Amino acid sequence: MPLPSAANATPSMAQWFDLKHQEPDALLFFRMGDFYELFFGDAQAAAMALDIALTARGNHNGEPIPMCGVPVAAAPAYLSRLIRRGFRVAVAEQTQSPQKGQKGPLPRAIVRVVTPGTLTEDELLEAGRANLLLAIARSGTRRSSMIGAAWIDISTGAFETTSVPEAALPELMARLDAAEVLSDPELIPSDYASRLAPVAVPPTIDSARTLIARAYGVAQLDALGDFPDEQAIACAMALNYVQRSQAGALPRLSRPIPQGVSGVLGIDPATRASLDILRTRDGETKYSLFGVVSHTATAAGSRLLSQWLSSPLTNAQQITDRQNAWLWLQSIPGLVGSLGDILKRTPDPARALGRLSAGRGQPRDLAAIRDTLIAADDLTGLLQPVCDEQTPTLIRTLTAGLYGRADTLLDRLKAAVAEDLPARIEDGGFIAAGFNEELDRYRTLRDESRRIVAALQGRLSEEYGIGNLKIRHHAQLGYVIEVPSAAGAKLKDRPELSFRQGTASLARFSTEELAALDRAILEAADKASALERRLFAELCTHILQTPALDEVAEFLALADVLRSCALLSEGGSWCRPDVTDGTDFELVACRHPVVEAALAESGSADARFIPNDCKLPPEHRAMLLTGPNMAGKSTFLRQTALAVIMAQAGLPVPAKSARIGVVDRLFSRVGGADDLARGRSTFMVEMTETAAILNQAGPKSLVVVDEIGRGTATLDGLSIAWATLEALHTQLGSRTIFATHFHELGALTEFLPRLAPYTMAVKEWRGEVIFQHEVRPGSARKSWGLHVAKLAGIPQSVVNRASRLLATFEREQAEARSSLPLFEAVADTPDPASETSEPQSPALEALTTLNPDELSPREALAALYELKRLASGDRT
Repeated sequence: MPLPSAANATPSMAQWFDLKHQEPDALLFFRMGDFYELFFGDAQAAAMALDIALTARGNHNGEPIPMCGVPVAAAPAYLSRLIRRGFRVAVAEQTQSPQKGQKGPLPRAIVRVVTPGTLTEDELLEAGRANLLLAIARSGTRRSSMIGAAWIDISTGAFETTSVPEAALPELMARLDAAEVLSDPELIPSDYASRLAPVAVPPTIDSARTLIARAYGVAQLDALGDFPDEQAIACAMALNYVQRSQAGALPRLSRPIPQGVSGVLGIDPATRASLDILRTRDGETKYSLFGVVSHTATAAGSRLLSQWLSSPLTNAQQITDRQNAWLWLQSIPGLVGSLGDILKRTPDPARALGRLSAGRGQPRDLAAIRDTLIAADDLTGLLQPVCDEQTPTLIRTLTAGLYGRADTLLDRLKAAVAEDLPARIEDGGFIAAGFNEELDRYRTLRDESRRIVAALQGRLSEEYGIGNLKIRHHAQLGYVIEVPSAAGAKLKDRPELSFRQGTASLARFSTEELAALDRAILEAADKASALERRLFAELCTHILQTPALDEVAEFLALADVLRSCALLSEGGSWCRPDVTDGTDFELVACRHPVVEAALAESGSADARFIPNDCKLPPEHRAMLLTGPNMAGKSTFLRQTALAVIMAQAGLPVPAKSARIGVVDRLFSRVGGADDLARGRSTFMVEMTETAAILNQAGPKSLVVVDEIGRGTATLDGLSIAWATLEALHTQLGSRTIFATHFHELGALTEFLPRLAPYTMAVKEWRGEVIFQHEVRPGSARKSWGLHVAKLAGIPQSVVNRASRLLATFEREQAEARSSLPLFEAVADTPDPASETSEPQSPALEALTTLNPDELSPREALAALYELKRLASGDRT
């Protein structure tokens, strides 16, 4: 809805128009007393999104002004719903308190713009998930092939950068999964269009470097590190956006840390979507890999584990260091349990620091820092006695990083912060008694006013000889003496008393002492509140000037993840994988962790996961996997890919044993999906993903693919699958599991030396087919598709007709198959049509004319003797 003209607006609405023009792309929460009110198109959009009443308030240019509102106290809940629906919200607050005799509207200003990538409140954030703002930029020249990326989690202060080739940008964006993106729309995949912030013009490289240096108080950007032009521009875009969202104030952010991508397992977007690493396709975590393997006790630990799983390592030594650490925790009796007791009472210090630095901290954030430091001391006390020279490096680093890092701050917070804390600063009472004498005096006067008034009432009653004299607080008169009318007549002549009000039954008097008491009590409440706020600000300053807190938060999160890994491996059915720098690949009795967990949850006595081995040694680095649908091929493929992710993240693996040579890139294409919104059919999506594999995979990659070529005609699909398998085996040399229904590909095992045939075990029993979910050497004889159709409920008459048709088609295909030149490239046989080729042998000529399906047993035996005679050279 276009914004109407501001002409002839009332003073309040003129103020609204001014603020709206500052943030035209955001809904404006306009503070009016205890409500945030929205007007015009903002009100209509918010009322629909929030399902609240749309009303009207006044008129503008002769038309009612659409209006809706939300209570200030409940604003976080409404903000959360708006942000989830893709809105940005500008919050306009009253910048002055009402003054006596003031005319016109109170001054207001936008104090914050709430966007998906700049959230800090717990109510708006997912505790166990990072909330990233990602900026994407190219350097000044359009010819540059490198793209700069900078991402900030304002809720924790994390700030990182990298540069990638433009072709690798989708993979980076899939790994980061940012909540909001700053970019030229042409640079990013269209999948992320809904996450784009309003387009801003990127700064020049000179202004970008100046902006970053100024933000961190250094003379030159070089003082922070070596940042290529594209990274500097992306950094400046992110910083500028955050600063604008915080009304010009830049919250506490770590210095930008350049992150390379060479040390991280490459996982393309299609593979991430296929494997449900952090969440399922419907956005849930329960049946994701993360949901199954996480035993973390803290929100920070959950975020770190998510990072490990989304960015597995490719450095075998770093992986081993993680493994050694959680194995050590597990090796000391009782240590994992005691560590859990400490971590379960550890809050989220990183996000508490984020709120405090953004000026939105609350008393409970002070307690979060205090309790974090207490937990750090407790954890140090737990680990130090059992550490020695043989303790893994990561554990010793962790222990040293937690020891005595902020003792002065901890002592002050212990003394200053009360045990029972209010939710808001305005409620008061969060500074502990005894911390500040002046505050205690104000509180005594404020909180003990009843005792003071009661004592004064007793003294005056005795002094004036009136037993029913009362001191009461009157809304207009303040504290007054109330006596019966008859007694009041006797007091009117007392010089220290001032008659204030009389009724038929009562007389009210005041004194200088009462007036002073009234002023003192009111002032004490105001002074106590003001002093408490000042003490809060001083504590915040002390906290934010303690740099050790960032490392303490990181080490506590690390301890939580290592404990989670130790818990995962305790059951005995998970192993420590042997991760090497070679190309080994052997999983013994491996399982799919998510499927296994779902089966266990079902409670069925028959619900038992069948483990399988997977061996891809250098001499047989490619596996051709055949077998019917529903036999477990997809599960086997995915569990193999997930085992690599867990192993290289440093986690245990659900297997009896595992030996994995580091995988540099992982490709998993299992299952099909279309993308009709962009005009791509299922087969087009399949071919696009296959092209990505063939263009990027290498000798250290792992490729697990299913049903390449099934989305088109049989011969087209067979040809594509055949050529793809040859390329993976011979040209790329990747470790590969190639699942297919094209049984013809089984013939390739005779010509591709490193290709080994495997199949899903199936048993036929009394006319029924039993899927055994086991991977065995060999090739499938048929697909059992009709059996699956029968299980799905296809009418028996249709199944019977399909069976007859299948028999006919198989016979015709067998006749045609003999003429297909499928083995020419593989066997390197000469082209029979070539002038330089040798004449075809009589035995081969005779063999090509045979149709085994039409031979009786006697005829087949005679043909075999004839072939033997021709092969021996006897043409008689």
